[in-house]
Amino acid sequence: MMTPTSKPHHHGDLKNALVAAGIALLAEGGRSNLTLRKVAARAQVSHAAPAHHFDGLDELLRAIAAEGFKTFSNLMIEERDKADADPHAQLMGITLGYLRFAAEHDALFDLIFSEPMKNGGYAPLVEQSEYAFAILSDTCALFEPDPGGPMVNEIRVWSTVHGYAILRKFDRLRPYPDGPTIPPDLIMPRLNPKR
Repeated sequence: MMTPTSKPHHHGDLKNALVAAGIALLAEGGRSNLTLRKVAARAQVSHAAPAHHFDGLDELLRAIAAEGFKTFSNLMIEERDKADADPHAQLMGITLGYLRFAAEHDALFDLIFSEPMKNGGYAPLVEQSEYAFAILSDTCALFEPDPGGPMVNEIRVWSTVHGYAILRKFDRLRPYPDGPTIPPDLIMPRLNPKR
C-alpha cells in the first residue's frame, strides 16, 4: 500500500523513462536544470534509482545526447524524404531537418554539440552521432568530391548549416533590422552533382 509520501514503483523501461525525464527538464530550463534528483523526481522514482542505470550525471547526459542525436537524424531523414530526388533538393532536405532540430529542440541542440559530449566513449552516443554524420556523408556523396580532399564537402555543408542555425538563434540573419531573414538556400555551398 502506498503512503502519501512514497514514490510509485516504476514499471517498464526505467532507463528510457529517466532519459525522457532528463530531456523534459533540459527543455524547461537548460543544462543547469538537470540533476539526478530532479530527473528521479520527474520519473517518479526514488532519488537512488538513476544510479542503477547511469554512472552519474555525466553518463545520463550522454544518454540524453544519444537520444537527441536520434531525434536529429530522424528529422533530417524526414525532411530529405519529402524532397525531390535531385541532389540539391536532397541536400536542402537534410538542411531543413537540421534547422528544424535546432529550432524545435534548442536545449538538446546545445547539448549534443557541447564540448563534454565529444569525449567519454559512451557507445550509444558514439553510434548515434556517427549515424547522423552518415546522413550528411551519404547526401554529399551525390556530389563531385572537392579537389581539396575527402570530407571537404561534408565539413563545408555542416559548418554552413550549423553557423546558420546559431545565427538564426540570435536573429542575425537579416541584412536590415526590419528586413526579411536570408533563407538557407541562398547561403548553401554550390556543389556539383555527380554525372
